[in-house]
Amino acid sequence: MHPMLNIAVRAARAAGKVIMKSVAQQEKLTIEGKGQNDFVTNVDRASEAVIIETIRKSYPNHSILAEESGEMIGSDSDYLWVIDPIDGTTNFMRGIPHFCISIALVVKGQAQQAVVFDPVRDELFTATRGGGAQLNGYRIRTTKVKSLEDTILATGFPFKMKHIMPEYQAVFAKFFEQAGDVRRMGSAALDLAYVAAGRYDGYWEAGLKFWDLAAGDLLVREAGGLVTDFAGGMNHHASGNIVAASPKALQAMVTQMRPLLPKALLK
Repeated sequence: MHPMLNIAVRAARAAGKVIMKSVAQQEKLTIEGKGQNDFVTNVDRASEAVIIETIRKSYPNHSILAEESGEMIGSDSDYLWVIDPIDGTTNFMRGIPHFCISIALVVKGQAQQAVVFDPVRDELFTATRGGGAQLNGYRIRTTKVKSLEDTILATGFPFKMKHIMPEYQAVFAKFFEQAGDVRRMGSAALDLAYVAAGRYDGYWEAGLKFWDLAAGDLLVREAGGLVTDFAGGMNHHASGNIVAASPKALQAMVTQMRPLLPKALLK
């Protein structure tokens, strides 16, 4: 395992212990609103603190972008750790056992290492650029479907962008007609990890943040899949509008989406 990936794994597992300990102490959970339908808990902050502490012990000069703490520029700004301490906070605070920790290392603008850790199931998804993707040490691959027929797709509804729901519902309806089924589970990082592992054939969502998708993006690519924006371009890190799937499934998804979405979303 690459030394920097090893640190990311160590940080994710340490955060997982913090999170799982809190699951048995729900009475100590405190919740704050960050915005409409957007929440943070004391456990998000505790998880993030453990991750940052673990990384800084080995790489004190690296920069960090974390969901709750924001951006912290280090003296070596070529290295950026991108952290989501709990992806799926709403699930977590409601006791729904589907959430994860997401950590990516971006070097000079390109993701090099990725970890998505589900502490409930003890599932560790990892990837190193050029080294493939693994689940608990075993190689994973995206599916090889050639069309949307009988596929299982995943999405997340744009609860922070409800003004785009009519167009989003049109895409959902189109995919629901063609696919075998569609899932909405509430954790973008795990959705991407599941695409990498072949559990889902494809995934799309609008309005994500960089910490939601940085690790999952590399996982999918290293598992043989593609990741694009809604127009099939490469602006998804900036726009937060993402499609991820095996190559032929992604092509089919983007082809169906384009005529249904306004220009503002085709980026």
